[in-house]
Amino acid sequence: IFTLPFGIIAKFSFEASHFICSVITKFYQHVLALVFSVKEISKDPHILPNITLGFHIYDSYSDALMTYRTTLDLLFKFHKIVPNYICGTQKKVMGIIGGMSPETSTRMAEILQLFKIPQEQFYGLSISYGSFQLAATDESRFPTFYRMAPDEALQYEGLVQLLLYFGWNWVGFIIADDKHGEHFIQIMEPKLSQNKICSEFTERVERNLHFYGGLGVVDECIKHVSLFTKKTANAVIIHGENIVFMWLVSTLLLVQIFIPRELETSQELSTRKVWIAMAQNDFTLHTLQRGLNMQRFHGAISFSITKKELPGFQQYLQTVTLSGENQDGFIKDFWNQAFSCSIPNKAAPEDGECTGEEKLENLLAPFFETSMLSHSYSIYNAVYAVAQVLHAVQTIKTHQNRRKDMDQMQSKILHSFLQRISFNNNAGDEIKLNEDGTLEAGFDIVNLITFQNNSYINIPVGEVDPQAPPGKTFCIHQNKIQWHHEFTQLPPLSLCNDPCPLGKRKHKIEGQKFCCYACSRCPEKMISRQIDMENCESCAEDQFPNQAHNECISKTLNFLSFEEPLGITLVALSLLFSFSTVLVLAIFIKQRDTPIVKANNRNLTYLLLVSLFLCFFCSLLFIGKCNKVTCLLRQTTFGIIFSIAISSILAKTITVVVAFLASKPGSLFHKWVGQKLAYSIIWFCSFIQVVICIVWLSTSPPFPDLDTETLHEEIIVECHEGSLTMFYSVLGYMGFLALLSFVVAFLARKLPDTFNEAKFITFSMLVFCSVWLTFVPTYLSTKGKYMVAVEIFSILSSGGGLLGCIFTPKIYIIIWRPELNTREHLVHK
Repeated sequence: IFTLPFGIIAKFSFEASHFICSVITKFYQHVLALVFSVKEISKDPHILPNITLGFHIYDSYSDALMTYRTTLDLLFKFHKIVPNYICGTQKKVMGIIGGMSPETSTRMAEILQLFKIPQEQFYGLSISYGSFQLAATDESRFPTFYRMAPDEALQYEGLVQLLLYFGWNWVGFIIADDKHGEHFIQIMEPKLSQNKICSEFTERVERNLHFYGGLGVVDECIKHVSLFTKKTANAVIIHGENIVFMWLVSTLLLVQIFIPRELETSQELSTRKVWIAMAQNDFTLHTLQRGLNMQRFHGAISFSITKKELPGFQQYLQTVTLSGENQDGFIKDFWNQAFSCSIPNKAAPEDGECTGEEKLENLLAPFFETSMLSHSYSIYNAVYAVAQVLHAVQTIKTHQNRRKDMDQMQSKILHSFLQRISFNNNAGDEIKLNEDGTLEAGFDIVNLITFQNNSYINIPVGEVDPQAPPGKTFCIHQNKIQWHHEFTQLPPLSLCNDPCPLGKRKHKIEGQKFCCYACSRCPEKMISRQIDMENCESCAEDQFPNQAHNECISKTLNFLSFEEPLGITLVALSLLFSFSTVLVLAIFIKQRDTPIVKANNRNLTYLLLVSLFLCFFCSLLFIGKCNKVTCLLRQTTFGIIFSIAISSILAKTITVVVAFLASKPGSLFHKWVGQKLAYSIIWFCSFIQVVICIVWLSTSPPFPDLDTETLHEEIIVECHEGSLTMFYSVLGYMGFLALLSFVVAFLARKLPDTFNEAKFITFSMLVFCSVWLTFVPTYLSTKGKYMVAVEIFSILSSGGGLLGCIFTPKIYIIIWRPELNTREHLVHK
């Protein structure tokens, strides 16, 4: 039972001559494939020897009622009895091949299922050559219905993989408005959602749509004009019988004529789409294709049942002519419409009559193809499958000498053999049905290439092979695909919105499908290296994003180096102050016997100058890339040395006070006069700082650390203090000594001029305390190398304050006013 004509039946009658229809000339190859396979089997001595196969061909007219009629005709037309009643021996129909569409297959199966009980007129062997959906929707109802077509689930999976391969996550559907179309949508929607693909629209085409209804067709086209104006999905999936494709062809043909004047100024009519046709569809409606520019479908992608060219089939097609011996009941209608000529009528000759010399190979592809069609290949395999089963049954009959109960068992035997059938056809393909009665095969993915003469060819560009290793079931050769010439980007895009560029991420839009989104800039410290990123990724700790947020750049190390200007300046200041201290010490040593040097306690002065020299010099520990040793020595060395320096100043001040008090008659402080008190004060005060530092180093010692968070583009190489409590304890103790020295010096400022060093110590302690009080907030508000620079500056400025305030007056007298450096002058003063 084949589908040959297509059209709207204006008058219905049970006589074929009363149908007004047009032949789908391309489907005539189905008839030729059947005839070719039967003739090939009849000539093969290894299959059904001494038996000739016969066949009847009926047309379903793509109509449910006609399918019922033709199926019943096959069973009972030649019988002289009523259906479902047997009397005597009749001709037996061994099998039925048909059902190109799921609707036709269902109608056939419903009738045949009624007669699966032991009836001698029909043994219940029926094979569909094109139906897929029957397997999914009606398998339980028709367990004895076989399909010479692959499992449709494989086609669904191939479709999803095709969309994923090209990144098409915004698609549209055109389906038949029936249960098969709805079943397809119900299956595909979850699969698409699982793979983050959205459907923008679903156009449903009525099965009984009248295409020759004048203005009614125009009204129908206007309803769907948004498909070519407002719909943004470029990938459109076509599913259903040829009614769906005919609707699309009609819409494309009429939309160019009637629709442009209906468009608003801001709308643009564009038929540029990537049409994706399922294996049920075919570009075969030549009645409309004569007036349609096939260029609109250039670049379409289709799924088709895997096929191969059959040996001898091309040669057979060359023998088919109107006047040749290979004629059948369909050839005249085919010839008339395919070649647009009239059949010769000797009684009334007309212009434009067929000559009979026309060749099939001269027809354009829309009207007939000489290459093997997928459905023709399935028909060929279905005929061979029936023949193989009949051959097996005939062999059993021969060996069992025609047992009396053989006829009653024949139906079961036929089905048993067909369920387990496996053979290689003449093209070398293995034909085998699975447990569900479905062909174990795959699908080809073909690309439609059109030409200026309205012809086209289908180029294989991929495949869906269930026998391939896992992960390689789907295969596509993108370089072989030709796309519609209107696409500016290849491969074309089918997205709800433009992809998010590098440096941005997807941002969900409330109220819209998840495939539609806005793009937002990646947050700080994050990047996106690919387009359409769901989430931005963080840079490594030692990296930071560039300005475009699409690349991570390595951070530079931030530390106070000896090479940079700030480091050079601080080193120069440190050396300058160190040199100045050494120079003062040298002058004092040289002038050690002068009154002014003796009067200021030489030994304590030497100790103070050495301490100041070491203070200036220890600032160099803070410059350069820190390591474990420098981290341990930085703060502790600075704290202990500065404590010694301040202790020396405190000791000098207390010594002056005690000496003044001891000068009074009968004073109890007389026994404290001397070096012992001064050294005791220095050692005691310094010892406390040493203890603090030892505790610090023992519990939480400083260590080198990399701070990757504070600065955006740099890594701070720093010495982590280990314990801030101990760090501020060191600074606090120095502050306590400085404050104590300041108080003692302040109280001693009014002593006689001979002992007036306390005035300078007071001022120096005031400078020292001011520097370090300013240091704390400044130190806490700066980061990186500038924090280190602040501490170095504090060390140099406080040390320089002590050096300048205490020793500048003395150096002035020693160098520029030596006449004042006499005992007489000091006593006189």
